[in-house]
Amino acid sequence: MGQILVIKELIIMNTGNIDLNKDVIEASMSCPVLVDFWAPWCGPCRMLGPVLDSLHGKAQGRWKLVKINVDENAEAAAVFGIRSIPAVKLFIEGEIVSEFTGFHPEEAINGWLEEQIAKD
Repeated sequence: MGQILVIKELIIMNTGNIDLNKDVIEASMSCPVLVDFWAPWCGPCRMLGPVLDSLHGKAQGRWKLVKINVDENAEAAAVFGIRSIPAVKLFIEGEIVSEFTGFHPEEAINGWLEEQIAKD
């Protein structure tokens, strides 16, 4: 299992293979899980990361954020068919309910998240 850092409910998985079933699917049964597939060499990923961190900080525990470095977790990226990054997928009750790719401004992502979580 890779290194897992937990900071104020923010789950960042940086190395090794993660347990997708436990860390994403099972976790989404009790709370929505937003998964950010990224890489350190990806410019848009480096722009999106702080936006997602900011939104997560403002969410007051309404959803969890999992960041998966595709270079270090190629198997996880393959499972979800990640072909371009950043790729963001929202899991609720074990299912992907919505997703987007590329950089989007904070206001747009916040609106998207609020709409998706309200459906739950």
